[in-house]
Amino acid sequence: MKLRIACLTAAFALAAPAAILSLPVVAQEATKTVGGAPMSASKNIVENAANSKDHTTLVAAVKAAGLVETLQGKGPFTVFAPTNAAFSKLPAGTVDTLLKPENKSKLTGVLTYHVVPGRLTAQELVAKVKEGGGTATLKTVAGETLTVTPSGNGLSIKDKKGGTSMVTIADVMQSNGVIHVIDSVLLPG
Repeated sequence: MKLRIACLTAAFALAAPAAILSLPVVAQEATKTVGGAPMSASKNIVENAANSKDHTTLVAAVKAAGLVETLQGKGPFTVFAPTNAAFSKLPAGTVDTLLKPENKSKLTGVLTYHVVPGRLTAQELVAKVKEGGGTATLKTVAGETLTVTPSGNGLSIKDKKGGTSMVTIADVMQSNGVIHVIDSVLLPG
């Protein structure tokens, strides 16, 4: 009997590490729903954003600016992703004007202002805010800065023109970074 228990214990000890190793893979596939679609951590930023009905304007803008390949790249990137409702807050005609081919460089500037190099989760952003005594300054891919501050139970992002946007859905993990959904478009200086 002792030999049988010892054999079963040894068999479990050998099998347990394999079972434990498979758990993180399952955890990585945990999804958040954005715009009615599940966002998978195994897909890249563009693949996930294209599935969100709340980000059709953003996806169209990324395509018009020629940034699809970049945002499908290795990264990692932190993207503050404005919703369709955020774009609709801009003055009438702004989006249509930005999407015109002759305004590609201006559109690219606006979009890259929403991207920060690296993968910064909400927890890491909060830590940077604490380190900064209540604010954190992030340098965007566009070369300008965004200011992050706490706001209620969330985070507020302030652009160079003084506009603010709230993070409405944080930590939408991607294979090449993280998306934080925001409720206003950020504008460079």
